[in-house]
Amino acid sequence: MTVAQQQDIQLDRRLQQDSIQFAGKTVYINPFLYWRRFDSNTDRWLREPGQLGEDQISLNRGRFYPEVDWALLDESQRDVKDAAVEMFLKSLELIGTFHPELTAGQLLEVERKMAVTKKQSFERWVEKSFRRRFKQESRERKRFARERFWRSWREWFSLETTHHAVGPMVALLVLAGFGGWSMGMSQTSCPTLLIPSEQTVVR
Repeated sequence: MTVAQQQDIQLDRRLQQDSIQFAGKTVYINPFLYWRRFDSNTDRWLREPGQLGEDQISLNRGRFYPEVDWALLDESQRDVKDAAVEMFLKSLELIGTFHPELTAGQLLEVERKMAVTKKQSFERWVEKSFRRRFKQESRERKRFARERFWRSWREWFSLETTHHAVGPMVALLVLAGFGGWSMGMSQTSCPTLLIPSEQTVVR
């Protein structure tokens, strides 16, 4: 079997996992396969967690994770699974929008297959999204801290009392620098004569 044939088989398997057939019609259950038909607002709505209300997500936890005891999860695990539930709900809404001809029974089949095949991929997607958001927020915090630092210095320098205090300090620094320079010059211009410790006496 050639490499191209192996790649085709892998692609077929992936498409089988990402789609379902109804009377010869293919319905994709991977929401990102519809991206060519998205506008920018829909794309942002799908990709960014936190677009749906907490009540709506908590009501649907058991629908997609019937095997999970949510009370035993720590906060980070619960956040990831909540965001995955949000991805399930958004995906079903998109599929219903792009395939309005699907019956309630067919949508239920889509939901069941999605719950079996897309949990891990949705959770991985959510974790990556959280990491991107954390990095972006860290950059924003650092940028804000730098701006606040420089703004506070500018405000301090603009105060009249600062001008009155800085003037004498600058004058003292100039005098100290000039004094050190003049002392250094006087030492180089008048070198100390070295007298040898032993003199040779000629008799």
